Amino acid sequence: MNDYWLYLLLLGVGIILVLAFYAGRLLKQVAQQKAQQIKAEQNQQAALNRHDKKILDSVLLITRAMQQEQCEFDEGCWRISVLLSSLKTLSNMDTKFLGIYGLYDAIKDFSILEARKQLTKKERMREDYQRMVALEKMHDAVVSDLALLHQFTTEQLNRLTLNTTAT
Repeated sequence: MNDYWLYLLLLGVGIILVLAFYAGRLLKQVAQQKAQQIKAEQNQQAALNRHDKKILDSVLLITRAMQQEQCEFDEGCWRISVLLSSLKTLSNMDTKFLGIYGLYDAIKDFSILEARKQLTKKERMREDYQRMVALEKMHDAVVSDLALLHQFTTEQLNRLTLNTTAT
């Protein structure tokens, strides 16, 4: 009878050891999956940062061109608005730069390229007049936004550069 209990005890200890080993393997797998998930999230964030850095470099270039009057305000606001709207790590740019987005909103439905060529002379003149009125109305707000945008873009590029070198 003592041998019977001894075998049961050994069997119980064996089962506990097997379960402990299995639990240890599962914990190790969970830790590896968590590490892989963190690495994937870091890679995703790095990709978003690289995307935004390219966008912000373009925005800064256009902003400088507009400040130096090498780019028309209507074209610059159009391009900047589209670029800022494509940022992945920043949002609500339309509420930060009301002048730029305001001019964009005023002209975004105007015909361009081939569609403009299809307009009659009267329709082109009407759109040109509306564009000039919008430019005149929004000029001071756009100039003010350009200074803010230059500072904002420079700060964001510095932040992204610091994040890139830290990882």
